[in-house]
Amino acid sequence: MSTGFRQRDFDVFKIEGLDGRMEAIQKKIQPKFSSLGEELVPFLENQLEQEMYLHIARHARRTVNPPNDTWMAISSSKRGYKKLPHFQVGLWDDHLFIWLAFIYELPEKEKIAQSFIENFDGVIATIPQDGWISSDHMKKEGKKVSTMNEEDFLHVLERFQNVKKAELLIGKRLFPSDNIVMDQQALIVEIKSTYKKLLPLYRQSVLAQNK
Repeated sequence: MSTGFRQRDFDVFKIEGLDGRMEAIQKKIQPKFSSLGEELVPFLENQLEQEMYLHIARHARRTVNPPNDTWMAISSSKRGYKKLPHFQVGLWDDHLFIWLAFIYELPEKEKIAQSFIENFDGVIATIPQDGWISSDHMKKEGKKVSTMNEEDFLHVLERFQNVKKAELLIGKRLFPSDNIVMDQQALIVEIKSTYKKLLPLYRQSVLAQNK
């Protein structure tokens, strides 16, 4: 597949009803996730020197309400990704996200948060200055890193540690009008670049959760 994501892909989330929206996601977006995965999984395996696995969100538990976003995830487990630090690429109706994700299902998220707090300066240095941070993968809201100071980010980490439902997602947002989003090869280069910057945090989180 030679194309990236177009406005029509983002417009999928305007389709009313679960069946119609899911059909559009399956036909228009999921094949593009599969294509990205063919490039990104081997890249991460090479960087991390371990097997990594692609998971494409199926939204299987939904029976009435259609999804407001959709995503692919790459993790170190063939069985799943939610209980592990993982990498995501996905779409809301108005942006594409590239995340290193630590979501609330992580059993050792308090350990990971503590490790990040103890190595605060190193964590700050790793985060892309043109990046974004979110505390909830189920909401569109996010903060530009450039608008945050160290106290703001420390608060995000402390909340991630102490609030059961709090999450930590670090990465970038791109928008439908960005040329890079419409060019698959350029998009792949941007995703790889973003992941590469965040790999030290991924490695640190894996060490922390295994202590």
